[in-house]
Amino acid sequence: MKRKRIVVLGATGSIGESTLKVARDIPERLEIVGLAAKSNAKKLAAQANLVRPEAICLVDEEKLGELGANLQYKPKIFSGENGLEEIACLTSAEMVLVAVVGTGGLRPALAALEAGKDLAVASKEILVMAGEAVMSAAARKGAQILPVDSEHNAIFQCLEGKRSTLNAQRSTSKSERSTLNVERWTLDVSDLRRIILTASGGPFRQTPNDQFAAITPEQALKHPTWNMGPKVTIDSATLFNKGLEMIEAHWLFGVEMARVDVVIHPQSIVHSMVEFADGSVLAQLSHSDMCFPIQYAVTWPDRVANTLPPLDFGKLQKLEFETPRFDDFPALHLARRAGETGGTLPAVMNAANEVAVSAFLDRRIAFPRIWQLVEETMNRHDSVAKPTLAAILDADRWAREMAVTLTDQPA
Repeated sequence: MKRKRIVVLGATGSIGESTLKVARDIPERLEIVGLAAKSNAKKLAAQANLVRPEAICLVDEEKLGELGANLQYKPKIFSGENGLEEIACLTSAEMVLVAVVGTGGLRPALAALEAGKDLAVASKEILVMAGEAVMSAAARKGAQILPVDSEHNAIFQCLEGKRSTLNAQRSTSKSERSTLNVERWTLDVSDLRRIILTASGGPFRQTPNDQFAAITPEQALKHPTWNMGPKVTIDSATLFNKGLEMIEAHWLFGVEMARVDVVIHPQSIVHSMVEFADGSVLAQLSHSDMCFPIQYAVTWPDRVANTLPPLDFGKLQKLEFETPRFDDFPALHLARRAGETGGTLPAVMNAANEVAVSAFLDRRIAFPRIWQLVEETMNRHDSVAKPTLAAILDADRWAREMAVTLTDQPA
């Protein structure tokens, strides 16, 4: 079968590394034609030498010399933020996998959609900041947006039966063929009661809140299940990652925030669930390995055999579920408020959180101050409804400046 040609933005991070692993596992189905990274020139060069994509991009232009010195062949080289957009529009690519941490993936994601590329989205911030703009661009260009996050990928898989039903009932009329095209996933969520996102609970799931002030960055970076980058790992400890995922699910699947819930599941085997109007619940299960959702996103609508380990149910001792400690971990309430308000407030929440996480990792604020800084920044913002991209970016800048100012003030 034909190989899918993809560009990986954020190649040197954990998602990027897993994507390269998937490509090595199923080389007959996946070809990487572009790799991009922010500043790790040596690692990007090593990946490029292994995969041999036609183009690479290093955002940090000061390290281009180091990149060139470590390359063993001559790919096309892009650089800077503009280079990230250029490689996202690479002519030979069919799909762009966006795994850029923070807000840096938004512009290249929109550029890729405008160029008619499908997106595999691992960066929550893209849909949190500009969900309406991203989904509208995809619809206008006839592009797919496939979720890479294990939780949203699980929901997508649970809802696949709905897509299959729709496609099986296609009419021969031209109008219905365009709506229910078998090449696109189109979901009717009218009988969907809830989307249930699972969360590991992070390293402090059972820690009393009176001990939160003493939490160190080293403790917060010890995630019990997943191996992720520093920012995402801290977000898991505060549950802001789950808050961002709530807003992401709202846009990806077209459901109101009121129908998006969170449940704690320490084993991270059930990656998320959907509940229908009749009370039936479908869940997706697999080992805690990001190669599973990455592969499904880049090979959809096919399921492809691989070397990943299957679940051995005889060895699963237990699957536990519990209600989040909403008062102790207020990120979920803040995210619901941001998602329900909409406009520029989600972008403000996201930006303030990035600043707060950075300050915590630099030991400038205590762990509970992360939630406080985000809430204080949100409280000072007048949200703009139906914002343009410029308004979203302005709100992002404002929130960062405000959060920095508040960081320097006593709690």
